[in-house]
Amino acid sequence: MASDRSPRQEYESRLAARRQTVEQYERYDRQIASLRLAVAILFIVSLAMSFGWNVMPRWTPILPAVIFFGLVLVHERVSRAKRRASKAVTFYEDGLARIDDQWIGRGSTEAFRGDSHLYAIDLDIFGKASLFELLCTARMRGGEETLANWLSGPADEKEIRARQQAVEELRNNLDLREDLAVLGTDLRSSIHPDLITEWGRAPRALDNNWVRLLLLIPTAFAIYTLLPIFTTLSPHPLWWLALGIEAVIGRYYRRRVLHVVESLDRPERELKLLSLLLARLETERFHSAKLLSLRQSLDTEGMAPSQQIRRFTRLMDWLNWYRNEFFAVFSIILFWRTQFAFAIEKWRSSCGPSIGPWLKTVGEFEALCALAGFAYEHPDDPFPEIADGSLVFEAQDLRHPLVPVSQCVPNSVHLGKDLQLMVVSGSNMSGKSTLLRTVGINTVLALAGAPVRARRMRLSPVGIGTTLRIQDSLQAGTSRFYAEIQRIHHIMELTRGRLPVLFLLDEILHGTNSHDRAVGAEAIVKGLIDRSAIGLVTTHDLALAKVADSLSPRAENVHFEDNMVDGKMVFDYRMRPGVVNKSNALALMRAVGLDV
Repeated sequence: MASDRSPRQEYESRLAARRQTVEQYERYDRQIASLRLAVAILFIVSLAMSFGWNVMPRWTPILPAVIFFGLVLVHERVSRAKRRASKAVTFYEDGLARIDDQWIGRGSTEAFRGDSHLYAIDLDIFGKASLFELLCTARMRGGEETLANWLSGPADEKEIRARQQAVEELRNNLDLREDLAVLGTDLRSSIHPDLITEWGRAPRALDNNWVRLLLLIPTAFAIYTLLPIFTTLSPHPLWWLALGIEAVIGRYYRRRVLHVVESLDRPERELKLLSLLLARLETERFHSAKLLSLRQSLDTEGMAPSQQIRRFTRLMDWLNWYRNEFFAVFSIILFWRTQFAFAIEKWRSSCGPSIGPWLKTVGEFEALCALAGFAYEHPDDPFPEIADGSLVFEAQDLRHPLVPVSQCVPNSVHLGKDLQLMVVSGSNMSGKSTLLRTVGINTVLALAGAPVRARRMRLSPVGIGTTLRIQDSLQAGTSRFYAEIQRIHHIMELTRGRLPVLFLLDEILHGTNSHDRAVGAEAIVKGLIDRSAIGLVTTHDLALAKVADSLSPRAENVHFEDNMVDGKMVFDYRMRPGVVNKSNALALMRAVGLDV
């Protein structure tokens, strides 16, 4: 567990300790590498003395060979421990980078939702410098997809509260979150969970288990005919018959064995990491209802999931010995690949159907740990209060979570059944669009179960619809205006759903003439609030500010100001009541050198 120190102090202390651990394992790595070289030389010398000069028994090279393979195993363990310590170093460096607002480019930048999503692009939910990049610490694709799904749509009240309790419990469990981040060292899953689930449920390609026992007969015969090589330097006279029988059997099963082995490339990496994560989670004791439920879902009759998957990884490790150039010849004689292909298929028939549920559970754990990391690194960010029944959005001193706190100017927003609409006026760069994004992205955080960047926040679950980055499309043959009204239509359709809607419309209908814009904007926002939606609308056109007057008291005007100081435009980014009463557009054009 984390101590009472601040997140920065705790991260810095652990970072220093992990760096010392890396240095220690680097020394071990160099020492073992030197020993391996010495033993390899000894092996070559013993071969020459045993088989070339005949001055030593022929079993003598076995001793340095055994020592060498023992050193290989120890070296691998040291290398694995060093990689894990290095991963821990990266884990705390990334944490400090997030605390210092230097996190852009260090996390996952994958975009999980396309242009058709009602707010993902507008609110910077995915991609570079996005909320997902800030939050995501998941190792597995399933964890990334779970977090992406949580950020792409609201949960219900019960689920949000359950996630909040789970995140609060995990917040200070830094040991668990570090372990989940570093387990598997350089493993990181990129395979879609559905592919692994499908592999686990597919019919068996090799389903006659008794064949494995029968294969021991030709294997024993081949070994019997070849053993004399180590004593008389010549095989048994029937060696050709033994190898011929093996060749026929190998050819008979070759295609099915290859199919099994080739199909393992995708699940091997995923299941190795899944086993490590499951083993760590199985040792943890939880208290919140959601974590208890997730933990209990891992319990199965007999062997624990991590142990069951560990059986698979052991089989894979043994199978892959056939790739070793020193062991390849022996593997052919021993039917190595065939035997382990049968064993893996047997494992898949018994454990394969459970892979999907295991992946789903671990994905939820990883998503909760990602939110818990955000909560730990931002101790001043509170969990929002989830309102029961009533439509409300109340936020005091709301800030944008992707903007450094030192650069953020807080603003408060209050919407509900009585006041459903704010019309925000002001010049370019004054803060109108940023306000909409701030409201939207904090709502996404709140409805995912995470803390929010505010002094206090209370809201009810809502669907979100935005029009902040609507673009024309040459390929689709649509103008910016047409794309915008299509999006607004989708937002209107969203109001038919089970949840009320929070709409954030930036520069509404600015792609058409003033008359049509005024008439259309008033009709749109009136239609939205008549459907019990709440939201904000920005505009440059002061004529649109009259929309709020016509819808009063359900709507009000607010604005952002700017001032020209020494030829430069200055903004304070503070929202004020009423309509903006001046425009500095001409002054700004002159300030950049335009002759107007």
